[in-house]
Parts: sequence; structure tokens; C-alpha cells
Amino acid sequence: MTEATPRPLRIAVIGTGYLGCNTAAGMAEFGFDVIGVEIDEHRLKLLNDGKAPLYEPGLDPLLKKHTESGRLRFTSDYRQIADWADVHFICAGTPQLEGSEAADLSQVHSVVSMLAPLLTEPTLVVGRSTVPVGTATIMEQRFHAESPAGTAVELAWQPEFLREAHGVEDTLHPDRLVFGVASETAEARLREVFAAPIADGTPVVVCNRPTAELVKGGANAFLATKISFINALAELADATGADVTQLADALGYDKRIGRGMLNAGPGYGGGCLPKDLRSFMHRAGELGVEEVITLLREVDDINHHRRARIVDVTHEVLGGEWVGKNVTVLGAAFKAGTDDVRDSPALDVAGRIQLHGANVTVYDPEAMENARKVRPTLRYAGSVIDACQGAHAVLHLTEWPEFRQLDPVTLRDVVATPALVDARLQLDSAKWRAAGWTYRAPGRP
Repeated sequence: MTEATPRPLRIAVIGTGYLGCNTAAGMAEFGFDVIGVEIDEHRLKLLNDGKAPLYEPGLDPLLKKHTESGRLRFTSDYRQIADWADVHFICAGTPQLEGSEAADLSQVHSVVSMLAPLLTEPTLVVGRSTVPVGTATIMEQRFHAESPAGTAVELAWQPEFLREAHGVEDTLHPDRLVFGVASETAEARLREVFAAPIADGTPVVVCNRPTAELVKGGANAFLATKISFINALAELADATGADVTQLADALGYDKRIGRGMLNAGPGYGGGCLPKDLRSFMHRAGELGVEEVITLLREVDDINHHRRARIVDVTHEVLGGEWVGKNVTVLGAAFKAGTDDVRDSPALDVAGRIQLHGANVTVYDPEAMENARKVRPTLRYAGSVIDACQGAHAVLHLTEWPEFRQLDPVTLRDVVATPALVDARLQLDSAKWRAAGWTYRAPGRP
């Protein structure tokens, strides 16, 4: 009698925001049967049609591929996943709590409330959400108390390190895997889930759960520090006539420093790094680790000052006048390759300039709809040319490739005054100046 072929692992992914969409599609690509849980009916329909409810390069084709193959589907019913799945990934959002720097864990705890009473068989629950250290212990206690399976429900933590605009690649080919586990059984199951990237050489760090919880917050805190450091040097470059881009190049050759995330600009933003940094500080405060708070508070302050500096440079370019001036903002997303406008430096600067009395028009290739929801009082244009009509200053605030390809000669005939503030420090200053533009880039001479 031949031995039956073991079935593929069954994976449940709870929460289908940015993290959950990439996780669900990635698990299907790894060869597993996957069910994603989404309670919003509109998003649920999009997902089952193979469409992501957000813009992320390469995500729609991957979702389409596996929803059509039948390997991936989405539901709003927790009963369909409870004892069906071998592994449950929790990918719920953890936004900043309103009126506080702490993380709002209500979505994570809602998942526990919905899932725990339905679990009657041994299973592994894996947290991927970014949470304050100590959250996993509380969640495990709840699963043990509220699940019919009791202590047969094991909790592990496996933080994600996805970069927006690179989410698919980072899911399928992560630069490292961190397994926060309390047993060899949980480690073995996670190695089974991530067998494909491990076979490709992805390093694995096996640790306890508190360590795994700290990794993502620690990584984002370090990246924020690196960004704020180079932006602080940009201020010094302005004061001395140095060029911060060349300075960053020289620093980046030092293997102890590296060039990544060492680009001066309008500062960090997005839906993860800023709130994760503040949550990290808040938890450090609860634990009495004041040194972390002191350091990261300054990092956050430098980040906000950078935005104010861009507004000041724009005011200088406008001759010290705001009223009656037309300002064009190129970019609304917090960075290129996404439609995410959460804590976007571009929209923050646009809003500040509008409050000063200038007329502000925004254009972004992907983020216009989301930008309108966040900043409905700004003007929006359908193209760069339309946005620049009659402008007295043009601000380059999101590093989309199409902005680097703009022809300054063509654009000069559209604006009222050829004045450019290159806050991303990525445009060819010689080319723009040769075309008759006033070119300003904070941190460059």
C-alpha cells in the first residue's frame, strides 16, 4: 500500500492591509493553500477578484495568479479558518493611538476575541504585526484562557520587514527571518512555512518572543535615526557651503555606516516608521528606559524641523511673500512606488504652505485619490504640466522617476516664475539652472 502524499500546509492570514495582502499572496506563491480574512465587504470583493485595495508594484498580478488557481481566497468568516488552518498569521494594523504616542492594539485584540473561541485543535498562531514588547505574552494568555484548545494553541512572533514599493520582493526574498518562539515545535513549523527563502540562503535568527517583538521597532528606530542624522548634516552643509549629497556618498563608503537610507530630503513618513518610532519611545517610557526616549525624541524633532526648513526655503524663493503666490507640489505619497499618504512629508509641507496663504496645487502619479481624502482643501491637477500652470515656485517632494525626467525648458514656458525647490536632492541642478531656473536644494550649494 502506497503512502498518501501529505497535503500542503494550510495558512490563514488575518488582516489584509499592506502586510496581510503581501503575506497572503506570498504564502500562496510558496505553494500553500491560503485563506485571508477581511471583514470589509468592499475590500473582500476586490481581493477575491485578485485586486489589492492599495497600490503596490507586482501585488495585483500575484493576487490574480493565485485567486484564479484556487490556492488563495478571502473570507469574512473566522469559522472557515479556525480549525482549517495549520498556521494563523495575525497581520492586523497597529496605528498610533489617538491622543497618545502608544500603539493602538484594538485590532490585534479583536482578532484574538474572534479567533480564540473557535480554536478546538492544536495550532500555531504567528504574530506579524508591529507591537510593543510584551504584547505576545498577553495574547498567549488570552488564547489559553479563551480557546477550547487551551494550551494547545501556541503563539510565536515573526516580525516583517517589508518596504513599501518593494513588498512583494521582500515577502518572497526577505533579507532575514526572525522567529520568536517558545518551543522547537514552533520553530520547526516556521521553518516549514519559510522553506523556500531559507533554501535560497535567507539567514534565520531564532530567539525568544520579546526579542522578536523588539526587532522591528529597533530597526525602524535606527533607520529614523540615520535619516535624521543626514538631515541634520544637511543643515550644517547649508551653513558652510558643503554638499550633503557628496558628504553622504563619502560617508557611505565606510562599511560601518553604509549608503542606504542616507539621503537627505524632507524626512521620513508613511504609515509605519513614524508611528513605530513613537510607540517604541512610549514603551521605553513605560519600562523606565529614559535614554531611548531622549535619543529618539531628538530624532523625531529633527524630522519635523526638516519639513519646516523646506517651507522656509520656499518662502525665500517666493521673495518673502505668500499671498497671491502659486506653489506647485510634485508628489503626495510619502515616497515613490506607493499611494500611501500617511504622515507624508509632501502633503505636510503643502498644507503648511497653504496655511501661510499661498495657492497650492498637487500632482502625484498614484496617490491623488488618497491625498484628496487627507487634504481636501488643496488643489489637484491631472498632470505635471497642469499642476505647474502659473506657478511661482515648484517643489519636488516625492522621488517619482517621472519627475527626474522632466524637461526644464518645456516647463519653463508653463510657470510664472522658473523657481525650483528640489527637496529630494535628485534633480540635475546644472540642467535646470542652464534652462533659466532658480534652483534650491536644502543641503546643497
